[in-house]
Amino acid sequence: MIDNFARPLLVIEDSDEDFEALSRIMKKESVVNPVFRCSDGEEALDFLYHTGSYSDSENSPRPAIILLDLNLPGTDGREILKQIKQDKNLKYIPVVVFTTSSNPKDIEICYRYCVASYMLKPIDINRLVETIQSFITYWLDIVILPDAVNN
Repeated sequence: MIDNFARPLLVIEDSDEDFEALSRIMKKESVVNPVFRCSDGEEALDFLYHTGSYSDSENSPRPAIILLDLNLPGTDGREILKQIKQDKNLKYIPVVVFTTSSNPKDIEICYRYCVASYMLKPIDINRLVETIQSFITYWLDIVILPDAVNN
């Protein structure tokens, strides 16, 4: 059996409140995966390409999965997704979009770039908790991630 135990999760999210909600729920659900956060597109690209303040790959391991907000300052999530999926070394990392945008154009663009899932951030806190719990169960417990096959 392949184990997803402790696979790094990269969260690209500019909202402190949304990240805090995710962190609280992950702690409550006893998630052991190391979580790394980038709060804008440029920081995310530095993390993924080991440049800037992330030049030490020990502090920026290759994520097993990426949770991506589309509406980021500077380089937005759509551009991040495009770059990841066009890079031969990164394109196999599953990207789950977690955003407030229900724009059909955004959904189409993301699936065109082979996003693994597109999830809407609910406004209602109870629904938000359920959505995050579903993400945790599915992506961190059930799914076999690509990097697990190589280890």
